[in-house]
Amino acid sequence: MKIAMIGTGYVGLVSGVCFSDFGHDVVCVDKDPRKIELLTEGKVPIYEPGLEDLMAKNVAAGRLSFTLDLGAAVAGADAVFIAVGTPTRRGDGHADLTYVMAAAEEIATALTGYAVVVTKSTVPVGTNRAVARSIRKSRPGAEFDVASNPEFLREGAAIDDFMRPDRVVVGTTSERAREVMGEIYRPLFLREFPVLYTDLETAEMIKYAANAFLATKITFINEIAQLCERVGADVKEVARGMGLDGRIGNKFLHAGPGYGGSCFPKDTQALARMGQDNACPMQITETVIKVNDEIKRRMIDKILDLCGGSVNGKVVAVLGVTFKPNTDDMRDAPSLTIVPALIGGGAKVRLVDPQGRAEGEALLPGVHWMDDAYKAAQKADCLVILTEWNEFRGLDLGKLAKKMASPRMADLRNIYSAKDAKKAGFEAYVSIGR
Repeated sequence: MKIAMIGTGYVGLVSGVCFSDFGHDVVCVDKDPRKIELLTEGKVPIYEPGLEDLMAKNVAAGRLSFTLDLGAAVAGADAVFIAVGTPTRRGDGHADLTYVMAAAEEIATALTGYAVVVTKSTVPVGTNRAVARSIRKSRPGAEFDVASNPEFLREGAAIDDFMRPDRVVVGTTSERAREVMGEIYRPLFLREFPVLYTDLETAEMIKYAANAFLATKITFINEIAQLCERVGADVKEVARGMGLDGRIGNKFLHAGPGYGGSCFPKDTQALARMGQDNACPMQITETVIKVNDEIKRRMIDKILDLCGGSVNGKVVAVLGVTFKPNTDDMRDAPSLTIVPALIGGGAKVRLVDPQGRAEGEALLPGVHWMDDAYKAAQKADCLVILTEWNEFRGLDLGKLAKKMASPRMADLRNIYSAKDAKKAGFEAYVSIGR
């Protein structure tokens, strides 16, 4: 099959590379000349484990290419995927569909024969029908169908998620489009991964419902963690006891400083707004958004309490700024709330992150970036763990404590234990829900 992938952001690039590895001929399109130049040179503009090697393999095989020319990519394509950004629209919480609708208009002018126009971007219910109307208005005689194919990729594990998915969701009202999508995903079908066919609206809603539920699960355990601190329970054991229940499961039950990233913040806001617009308030989701914001601010209080009520004039070493490990994504990361608050409180902040500096330098001014946790801890008054990178999971706590002016640790990912920290020489240690 010939596929055009419009957009080479996280979703578009990972999807395009993986489709080419299925054996399809894929052309990835972007308007950013610098991004296309990098990709043509074999360089990946995002950090995702394994992506650069897989991309190089398929470029060498002649199945994958990159271009600025949308018309050339769409001409003769069996399927055209829209994988552009849908950020939260400033001021009202709606998903901004500007890029999606612009892509639809350009696709309309470029179609040369029958193609399935597939929305891969996360879009509110009704968007795919709006895309169809836009194309028909621009090209009344165009032969096409639309399909919704939401992505469920976890940053840091996206290739495995694409190649071994829990499910593939395809929304379409056309049997012809269903056949094309079935052919595109045939390698997964042969390996018996489930492909769920629905109507357009159901496919669009599945994505939002799934992400809102996972955000709710994270926020729930974070609230339980706060109560655990008050009553003397251990949230890690509580989560383990909950997770052993097959109806609940153990995923997304790790207490921390709140969710962030490219999906949960904007998708919960978009779902809440959809509910308001349809006179059906999403009260649980609205509460999740509110509580998650409060959790991030509560982490600041933990650090201040650990430092005697103030960080003014103190050196604080922060380990991890990306919203999760194995990504360079800083979008809505807890660090964007916590680090500025520390600086505003008069702290001298040192940051260490294996991949976060490229984005973080512009987002977190007024800090000192370092490449080693032990160097960052030198003469520091407090150490804060914000992201659970593997590099931070096996630190020599004794070595850290000896380097610090005042060995205090705020372990906001519950990597270590109070017992181990005390044994290593830390005079104070706080975590979450314990």
